[in-house]
Amino acid sequence: MIIDFKKYSSIRIGNEFEVQILDKICNFEGFLIGGANNLLVSPKPKNIGILDEKFDFIEILDQNQEFIHLRIGCKTNSKKMYRFSKENNLCGFEYLSKIPGTLGGLLKMNAGLKGECISQNLLKIATSKGEILRENINFDYRFCPLKVPFFWAEFKLPFDFDYVKDEALKNARNNQPSGASFGSIFKNPKGDFAGRLIEAVGLKGFSKGDAMISDKHANFLINKKNASYEDAIFLIELARKKVFEEFGIMLENEVIII
Repeated sequence: MIIDFKKYSSIRIGNEFEVQILDKICNFEGFLIGGANNLLVSPKPKNIGILDEKFDFIEILDQNQEFIHLRIGCKTNSKKMYRFSKENNLCGFEYLSKIPGTLGGLLKMNAGLKGECISQNLLKIATSKGEILRENINFDYRFCPLKVPFFWAEFKLPFDFDYVKDEALKNARNNQPSGASFGSIFKNPKGDFAGRLIEAVGLKGFSKGDAMISDKHANFLINKKNASYEDAIFLIELARKKVFEEFGIMLENEVIII
């Protein structure tokens, strides 16, 4: 299928490219996209694939009075997972209301918010190389070491949806800017915040073409209208360079560039 990434990606940057649909568990040499929410697509991306709609599902495998055992397809988006957990009084997915993306992408970056992360209730992942148990995956902050395609994952969630946590996590993201964006540019370095560092070197609100480092939160890059890949890369590398020169901290991308 053909995907126009200027329309499909959350940053609204990119051209039209052929994308292979994976309709079964199989090997794939390339990059699997989900919702393209934390993605910047170059003019010459590597081989791109996307999961078929058959991997958009939530299935109850088992449950008792305390827990429920779910299998979730990696095409399933975060809002669907959040709604399912709320409707079924499950605890553990409250933070997903404010994190866009599909399960595959969430697992690939160990997405989370305020100490919560997608790997915390994970049991195993079905990959092109077989099923891999959570205890055999060395997740870290915004990091998953597995470099193979994901197709579905299983979770064990306790009951009792946490409405207090739900509201607190929603409020935690109220400072994030609106507009076309891929979310955070950089991971937060240990003991500090990328946004604070970028603001401290004077780049908050700085523009190149139609790409702008947000004037609301400096770790966000906004496409004001027709930003190019080159505009975005210029700002990313400028911020990294300025922060390193000023603070000796090398910022690491959270956005994925292909």
